[in-house]
Amino acid sequence: MLQENVLSRQELEQAISGFMLELGVPAHLRGYQYLRSAVEMCTEDMELVGSVTKLLYPDLAKMYRTTDQKIERAIRNAIEVSWERGNSDLFERLFGYCNSNEYSRPTNSEYIATVADYIRLTYGLI
Repeated sequence: MLQENVLSRQELEQAISGFMLELGVPAHLRGYQYLRSAVEMCTEDMELVGSVTKLLYPDLAKMYRTTDQKIERAIRNAIEVSWERGNSDLFERLFGYCNSNEYSRPTNSEYIATVADYIRLTYGLI
């Protein structure tokens, strides 16, 4: 029988934060907080990945008392910065391509889904 691995909310936040820092997302950006919350919400409910603009961004906007558009833009900026400055080998392992190739960065939803899925698989949160 498989034993389900249960992380506390703090442990989950620490795992996501550590991985995002490893990816190169600077913690001082506003999008870092939004992205961490988005990944955390998606690790708990992967259905949100399919409805980023309809469910995820509005939920984050309520949580942070801002607009969906500001959430989307800040997350996009954080991803762009990590894509340009981050760990190329890790990006290649996760996304199948890296920032040194001619590929453009992953979309917000691709990035969130991939990181959330990685956290779920790594910590047995399936």
